[in-house]
Amino acid sequence: MKFLDEAKVYVRSGDGGNGCVAFRREKFIEHGGPSGGNGGRGGDVVVEAVDGLNTLIDYRYQQHFKAKSGTNGMGKDRHGAGSDDVVLKVPVGTQIFDEDKETLIADLTAAGQRVVLAQGGNGGFGNAHFKSSTNRTPRHANPGQEGQERWIWLRLKLIADAGLVGLPNAGKSTFLAAVSAAKPKIADYPFTTLNPQLGVMEIDGREFVLADIPGLIEGAHEGSGLGDRFLGHIERCRVLLHLVDGTGEHAGEDYRTVRAELEAYGQGLADKHEIVALSKIDAMTPEQIKQQAARLKRAARKTPLMLSAHARSGVPEVLRALAQVIDSASEAANPRKGEDAPAWQA
Repeated sequence: MKFLDEAKVYVRSGDGGNGCVAFRREKFIEHGGPSGGNGGRGGDVVVEAVDGLNTLIDYRYQQHFKAKSGTNGMGKDRHGAGSDDVVLKVPVGTQIFDEDKETLIADLTAAGQRVVLAQGGNGGFGNAHFKSSTNRTPRHANPGQEGQERWIWLRLKLIADAGLVGLPNAGKSTFLAAVSAAKPKIADYPFTTLNPQLGVMEIDGREFVLADIPGLIEGAHEGSGLGDRFLGHIERCRVLLHLVDGTGEHAGEDYRTVRAELEAYGQGLADKHEIVALSKIDAMTPEQIKQQAARLKRAARKTPLMLSAHARSGVPEVLRALAQVIDSASEAANPRKGEDAPAWQA
């Protein structure tokens, strides 16, 4: 299945049905009076977040969604039927923007969340609605209200506990494949990862989700390489794992390049907790490891972890470090966790 994280969609709700003008005509019943029914309500257009989806590819092939109009009212006090809603199913983590791509309408972060994008028009009143002691034979009815229409943008931001960042060929996909059941493409040339990948990690009985995005190069915020359009998928992460290729020319300079792109992108990525690891140490001599680790430590101002995803060296230590930060963030978000909760929270 192809990955698509942005789509433009047109939605239109249904019109309300028209009210009916009718009079009761029955044998042996004199002056039967008005009997026109009301029109039915038009269908709404609803967006719902569901499990089991991780792409917006369905909205590449269909961009127009229109709900049906309500049925018109009829004589003998028969009201028109309301129309069914049109439901757009999207992955969890989808944001809905107005046509200007700046006004946020909704952010669906949990399965089952729904938002009404366009409300169906109300049905018009039939003439039976207007009868009164002073107006016993009303001869008018209301037309149904028109539905709403709008263009919207759907933008997917994957929900993961941790995110992988680094230059192309820093070993991100190899690490993801080594610690999860994900099968990203791995090759010895840049930009083998063209779309974000998700994997479920497990360490000491604790599971969390890790997101791998295409590598960043200098000038990514200006569109170089694949640009920074995929950075949105790690905005929700609680911690970033920054992998630096130890076989590169200068580990410190490589680290600064990626950090500069994160800062240029903004959205709080540069302020997230970061774990730095020197990767591919299985292809380095002890002297090279010492030299590159020293360079990386000066640039990052913290001691990097040593990692070789291919040889499975240092992998448990990295996973435990990620799990510790994720657990700390969860406790900070839920300070009462572990305490006796009041009855209304039980």
